[in-house]
Amino acid sequence: MSIFNSINSSASALTAQRLRMDVVSSNIANAQTTRASMEDGEYVPYRRKIVSMEPKQASFSSLLHKATDSSTNTGVKVSRIKEDQSPFKLVYDPAHPDANEQGYVQLPNVDPLKEMVDLMSSTRSYEANITSLNASKAMLMKALEIGK
Repeated sequence: MSIFNSINSSASALTAQRLRMDVVSSNIANAQTTRASMEDGEYVPYRRKIVSMEPKQASFSSLLHKATDSSTNTGVKVSRIKEDQSPFKLVYDPAHPDANEQGYVQLPNVDPLKEMVDLMSSTRSYEANITSLNASKAMLMKALEIGK
């Protein structure tokens, strides 16, 4: 087992949580975007994006290799960023330039409250990993002082 395994795990988690915060920020920034992309000649509102994470070593062979060889790294990685397929919100606003014939506008499926909860969750996870990283660093520094 390497002495840097805990630092590597924390570093991978920090990277993943940072990406999650970036995606949440993008969702919040596009909460009112009605023309995100064009499909079939019509503009489509922005779709909420969700980050999926998984362990770095999820396959059976990697777990077996980990059990027999302790020099493997652990941690988390972002497996993919997928779009939320929930329906768009319909708002009655006949003065909006993207309103249909009935006066309804399709708005993105972004709920700012849900995004703030995701942002707080990722921020807390980021802080916890910073604390873990600092604890690991302090333990390594104390181990180096043993020889003095």
